[in-house]
Amino acid sequence: MIPIEWFITLGFFLFAIGIAGVLIRRNIIMVLLSIELILNSANITFVAYSYQHQSVTGQMMVFFILTMAAAEVALGLALVIALYRVRSVMNVDEINILKW
Repeated sequence: MIPIEWFITLGFFLFAIGIAGVLIRRNIIMVLLSIELILNSANITFVAYSYQHQSVTGQMMVFFILTMAAAEVALGLALVIALYRVRSVMNVDEINILKW
């Protein structure tokens, strides 16, 4: 049996990589992928604690997070496609469509 510390460590490293991707990357698609990595690290942590405590509440939270992640991806990609059609821009720093 694998100790729970390994899962927590894996979740922490995935979370750190996701945060670094959100802060460092400037491409919108890469930022969305980094957010997905953050959400998946939370999923790993929830499942690990759920297994340790013999409860299904952590696994139910994973289904809610997966649903939220799917909605986030659908909405995010729709906005990216619309923005690319209007501005032909994929860089976060160059998006100033809401500025006057």
